[in-house]
Amino acid sequence: MIVMKFGGTSVGSAESITAIVGIVASFSKSGKSPFVVVSAVSGVTDLLLASARKALEKGVLVGELVKGIRDKHSLLARQLGVPEEVYFAELTELEHVLFGVSLVRELTPRTTDRIASFGERVSARIVAAFARNNGLNARAFDAYDLGMVTDGSFGNAEILPATQALIRKAVKGIPRGVIPVVTGFIGRTGDGDITTLGRGGSDYSASIYGAALGAEEIQIWTDVDGVMTADPRMVPDARTVGVVSFEEASELAYFGAKVLHPKTIIPAMEKDIPVRVLNTFNPSGKGTTILRTVSRDGSITAITSKKNILVININSARMLLAYGFMEKVFSLFSEYRISVDMIATSEVNVTVTLERKYDVSGLVERLKEFANVTVLPGRASISVVGEGARSRPGTGARIFSVLGREGINVEMTSQSYNDVGVSVVVREESLNEAVLALHGEFFGGVQGKRAVKAAHRGKVKFTRG
Repeated sequence: MIVMKFGGTSVGSAESITAIVGIVASFSKSGKSPFVVVSAVSGVTDLLLASARKALEKGVLVGELVKGIRDKHSLLARQLGVPEEVYFAELTELEHVLFGVSLVRELTPRTTDRIASFGERVSARIVAAFARNNGLNARAFDAYDLGMVTDGSFGNAEILPATQALIRKAVKGIPRGVIPVVTGFIGRTGDGDITTLGRGGSDYSASIYGAALGAEEIQIWTDVDGVMTADPRMVPDARTVGVVSFEEASELAYFGAKVLHPKTIIPAMEKDIPVRVLNTFNPSGKGTTILRTVSRDGSITAITSKKNILVININSARMLLAYGFMEKVFSLFSEYRISVDMIATSEVNVTVTLERKYDVSGLVERLKEFANVTVLPGRASISVVGEGARSRPGTGARIFSVLGREGINVEMTSQSYNDVGVSVVVREESLNEAVLALHGEFFGGVQGKRAVKAAHRGKVKFTRG
């Protein structure tokens, strides 16, 4: 069995859906057993969440909120020759849910997840119907009907220990020869409430199904040729990395690479199942293969980055020779459900980074009860990733030397003992220059401030290093 996940851009147009059905058909004809996981049509999840918020406003007509979503899918269905009846029930249900929000003027996390689920539910039905029109024995399934059971952490749910066994049991009930087209991103609690696995969670869904079913391979089909040496929107000279390790892929995903959801690797790694990142719009490309172990000589695999980072500096003389201080600090982060990215410590200081999406006002006030706290917005993190990067002599020196030469100040640094990468924090306005300079240092090509400016004007001739 091959688990094949297709993202929002891969199901975003009639042309792309035609392409993915062709890809699935080619695997089916070769004797493989495709198990297809799909995201919502590109942009639809944002439309759904915006509609949920607008439903709270006085005087808003729910029918108008649903119309934009309905029209987007209707155009796609007409272009594909798929009757609207295949997803009519889902959009009718959506209208009822939005009407309930409008009526009671309340939008809970549970209701938000239910509203967000309709993107995948409609997408799966359109893709399955079009596949049937083209001779494939495809059938749409909601993930929760195939055993995807989660806890009640709405917006970022986690699967329960029994989930994989439930998946195996449910999938065994699918008639032989049927190609499942399954909703990514969503699950359901034991009480029957629909949950979501977090934005980008369709990758994670695919990995969960792959691990549960003992898949030969998990394929993540997207709109790039694989894992890149850097974000190609920032570094025009970025190139595809042929092979990366599970550890490297996890580090890249967690620290900003958009090609994979950060949790994707975990189920695959536990069952030692290869993951391949492939391009729907270039199906003949080799993409990137992610394996448990990769032979490296300490060279750098890729550079990734995150914008909109907050740095929180926590300083207290009470830390000196004291025990229990760190527990007190991080118990507050746990209480406010705030996830930390990077940590740096000294005898009397703890500095952490986190994504700007969190409201930290309550946390900061609590921390100020026993420490001096400074919040620094407008920062960005950069991670230089590669097996053996930390232990290879000179890696850190090269990073600091390059950034220093460019006049970019490093405000914080962090590295883990797993020997996979080194991370630094810079001001956000310096991010593009920093990434371009580091990429030029480790991979060749563009580097330096003048080259950065020329790159964004399209005047640089790139070279391979």
